[in-house]
Amino acid sequence: MGIGYRPLTDRCAEVLSKSDVVLASNRLHEVFMRYEEFPLFEKKLKIINNVGETMEFIRENLGESSIVLLASGDPLFFGIGRMAVREFGPDSVEIIPDLSSIQPAFSAIKETWDDAFLISLHGGPDPNKRRRLNYGLSDLPSLLRLHRKIGILTDRENSPVAIAKALGRGEGSQAGNEGPEDMIYVCERLGYPDEKITVGTPAEIASGSFSDPNVVIIKMTGWVEEKSSGNNSTTGFGLTEDEIAHTRGLITKDEVRAVSIHKLRLPDEGVLWDIGAGSGSISIESARICPRLRVYAIEKNDLRLSDILTNIASFGLRNLEAVKGEAPDILKDMPVPDRVFIGGGGDRLPDIMRAVIGKMEKGIIVLNAISLETLNTAMLIMSDSGLDPEVSQISVSRSKVVSGQRHMTALNPIFVVRGVKK
Repeated sequence: MGIGYRPLTDRCAEVLSKSDVVLASNRLHEVFMRYEEFPLFEKKLKIINNVGETMEFIRENLGESSIVLLASGDPLFFGIGRMAVREFGPDSVEIIPDLSSIQPAFSAIKETWDDAFLISLHGGPDPNKRRRLNYGLSDLPSLLRLHRKIGILTDRENSPVAIAKALGRGEGSQAGNEGPEDMIYVCERLGYPDEKITVGTPAEIASGSFSDPNVVIIKMTGWVEEKSSGNNSTTGFGLTEDEIAHTRGLITKDEVRAVSIHKLRLPDEGVLWDIGAGSGSISIESARICPRLRVYAIEKNDLRLSDILTNIASFGLRNLEAVKGEAPDILKDMPVPDRVFIGGGGDRLPDIMRAVIGKMEKGIIVLNAISLETLNTAMLIMSDSGLDPEVSQISVSRSKVVSGQRHMTALNPIFVVRGVKK
């Protein structure tokens, strides 16, 4: 039986009257005490704060007693109702829901919730027995990028402050990497007399202090409206060179970019290094395709780094970080990659490749080469390292109007080299 937000229905009163035992935690006992019917059922109340012990009590007494298990809000919305049905079977369980705390939270801020992504970061009170969650704090930036609006059930560990910090910039990120603005709504103690709503940016919420229980709502603002008048925000893959800020043509051409990303076989999660990122076109497309992939665009040139930061902000990419530095030196302190794209390297290419292969545990390396010398170097190092290189040559011609007629103009051919470390 869910409680917390509405008066008890006739069905609730009937079930409570016929019950032998009413189970509750300390917090739900406090909530139940606020109901005017509480004195009628107080003597039936049994307090158990451990979920495992609660299930064991029900298991031992189910055949002999009628038991009401009090839950917060809707028992089937990330609640104990799911466990009860799984443990005892649907025929033994009746679910009587109250409102979910998500509903009063969105109502309190006057925001629709049918278009929100709803998750639970409530792992349970016991640090040693916290349940496995579908998502963690580190997933929030990419989830917000996908859904724009998120409702979150919290706990003391995954608190509003921790959530706000998770939305902040990571260590080593560059100025200008903030992307669109976020607003966080912290809805404290909904349904209690001291209910409170706090609104602020991640920085403001990160420095605050909040009472339990609470619900957090995050809303991304600014990006959707901005992009609707420019680049298509719904495009998952296939950005054109004109849509990506770059300098003097220093960008991986569309057709070559498509083949290179195909060869990378990007995972849903993990780490991608884009070494010699230039404008960051490979990074941008990859980060958009896989919002839960952590992408690092590594570039030593200040002007090109500025282009990368412009693109990160323009496309609202939370999972892409610009890293200023020169490979291979910068690579030693970076997280272990699952995929690596090498778009530059010059004379340091052999050292870069050996550093990458040495640090990578397993995964795919893709390299673009213009010259035969670079191709030869890449193949030799991959072969010596047991990566069995494969090579594709990409020759692209584009139509161009000359004197009213369309002619094909060839671009420089590119070698795409791929090696797999197993």
